Amino acid sequence: MRVVVNRELCVGHGLCEAAAPELFEVGDDGIARVLRPGVPDESAAATAVADCPARALRIETRDGR
Repeated sequence: MRVVVNRELCVGHGLCEAAAPELFEVGDDGIARVLRPGVPDESAAATAVADCPARALRIETRDGR
């Protein structure tokens, strides 16, 4: 399982970083980036995805869904 940021949709609200600081960081360009290739805490990742007002985040399983 991994989290993907759609850079075209992200506007840098930072709610993902607040929900899962071990997983996300909003860069100087105002776009979120994933800090780890895997998801260390499914619950925090799911909260970050749900909290994103731009719907720029998604969780993918190993089969790409």
